[in-house]
Amino acid sequence: MRIEQDLKLDFSDVLIRPKRTTLTSRSQVELTRTFKMRHSDNTWSCVPIVAANMDGVGTFRMATELAKFDMPTALHKHHTVEELADIFVPDGEADYACWAHMFYTVGVKDADYEKLKEVTSMVRMILPGPPHIEYFPHLLCIDVANGYMEKLVERVKFYRTLYSKSIIVAGNVVTAEMTEALIFAGADIVKVGIGSGSACTTRSKTGVGYPQLSAIIECADAAHGMGGLVMSDGGCKEVGDIAKAFGAGADLVMLGGMLAGHDEGDATKTINGRQFYGMSSEKAQDKHNGGVATYRAAEGKTIEVPDRGPVKDTLQEILGGLRSCCTYVGAKYLKQLPKCTTFVRVCRQKDD
Repeated sequence: MRIEQDLKLDFSDVLIRPKRTTLTSRSQVELTRTFKMRHSDNTWSCVPIVAANMDGVGTFRMATELAKFDMPTALHKHHTVEELADIFVPDGEADYACWAHMFYTVGVKDADYEKLKEVTSMVRMILPGPPHIEYFPHLLCIDVANGYMEKLVERVKFYRTLYSKSIIVAGNVVTAEMTEALIFAGADIVKVGIGSGSACTTRSKTGVGYPQLSAIIECADAAHGMGGLVMSDGGCKEVGDIAKAFGAGADLVMLGGMLAGHDEGDATKTINGRQFYGMSSEKAQDKHNGGVATYRAAEGKTIEVPDRGPVKDTLQEILGGLRSCCTYVGAKYLKQLPKCTTFVRVCRQKDD
């Protein structure tokens, strides 16, 4: 047993200090980023806010709407083969734009690979060649709750060998050494966050976790030194949290709860809103695995969120708040935000 004495911070522990700026309008801020991938040698441009691969969030309808804002979506991994083949076969130019921003999500089970292999075969038989689609999947997300399993490293190596041109995201982890291990294995982007999601109960059920702001800072430092990228996943309850995540060094930010409850998510309606649940919750286990296995506990919860209507209004609020943050610190480009950010530790930050 050992105790680390270093201070670890969450989003609620800090605010961003304003600085003098030459910017005169939020419209001058550019949120689109262009990334060069370490392994796949691809260049990919997007507004780097990603819909999470969760039921009720990572849907094709959500991907279609987010693509209009140049934002990616990680599809949840419980679509059928037929649904996925249909999703990844574009009908027109608009669908091609959407396709370029959709992550195909897998776990570490053999069944996940067999499913991907079947979808890949179907898609490649139907899709036209260049200049539109040269390979499938373009974006691949290898997602497990516990990114410290050796199985994840093995799977990253496996998928990198099979899909050498794909942009691969892998996680979740919260420490520098595991970030480095996944990048060495073949991940272009490492997903960061354990226990910080609004529908996650890992911290209370297991005692395991890491404050999200410090996790981003430490993992980003490790990844950027190797030419890799990080995606913050979890902990964002407000637009200001998204700004803090980018300020801490996140290259992309994944949102679950903040995008839940919208029409495009297809979540079950209730009397007062819509259902939103973690993917390790009893609800998710019952739906996808026939119940919670006797050797494990549910590490998620089902919560009720307001019925928020079309997601476009929320996206406008997110983008507007992020641009405003950049103007407060003098960052004309989102990429500059970490260099312009000074965090101030606080005891209280809520507006009266």
